[in-house]
Amino acid sequence: MTDHGELPPVAEPGVTAALSPDTATEAAEALADVEEQMMQLAAYVRGALRDSALRIDPALQPFGLKILRTLRRCGPTHASALAELLEVDRSVISRQARLLEDLGLLELAADPADGRARFLAATPLAMEKMAAVPGGDKSLLHGRLTSWPEADLQQFALLLKRLNSPDGAR
Repeated sequence: MTDHGELPPVAEPGVTAALSPDTATEAAEALADVEEQMMQLAAYVRGALRDSALRIDPALQPFGLKILRTLRRCGPTHASALAELLEVDRSVISRQARLLEDLGLLELAADPADGRARFLAATPLAMEKMAAVPGGDKSLLHGRLTSWPEADLQQFALLLKRLNSPDGAR
């Protein structure tokens, strides 16, 4: 804050301003705090995903649950489209699909438009088991964020969108 209670100006993306040693240290400390909080958030999300997967089936891997949730949201999907959505190699989808099939949580269906192609689809058993997980369809963070004021949620969403954009632009 300035002496008049105003926030200091924010540098434009890509513009490097000359920082005083104190300002550079404060900026480095703030960045370290952000990184620490992001690591804690990622650990929480990984843990919650792992716990949800275990509740569905002890052999279900967290990435397998991500596949099932995507199929629940999108419906039957080609493996290549699923790989693109989840930003992984198609071989990862193939391996997980075999495991999910073995658990009775995924089925392959012929594509009516191309008999050689197959759709991956969550089975009724998978849908039933996902619905039975405490918290069910609510996101992992829903319980933590539901009490936040709407303005805070909107600001948080904007900041995450900025962080997740390819260039970090505003």
